[in-house]
Amino acid sequence: QSFKLLGFLDVKNVPCARESVLYGSLGSLVVGLGHFLATSRVRRSCDIAVGGFICTMLGYWFYCRYNLAQQRIRQRMLKEGMKNRILFEGSYLDPEKVQTGSERSDS
Repeated sequence: QSFKLLGFLDVKNVPCARESVLYGSLGSLVVGLGHFLATSRVRRSCDIAVGGFICTMLGYWFYCRYNLAQQRIRQRMLKEGMKNRILFEGSYLDPEKVQTGSERSDS
């Protein structure tokens, strides 16, 4: 079952959305409760809690998406490397093949 936040953010299918909302709500609780315990001002603490939610959610969103992009780049490089390994294995272009002196002079 899918859950849409604000009508457009599909939390189930969008990478990092679920974790961002969960960490944002936890950050909101911590910041709002901490501000309330320090000042005993309810309305101002709620405002601070909303700001804490937004900052924490966006901060974790960018952090998670950056790591996801790095992971996809590493996967793409690994996939291409494996393809090249299979393609060049056993040929004179194979970097792991030990070349003798006569083979080096031919190439």
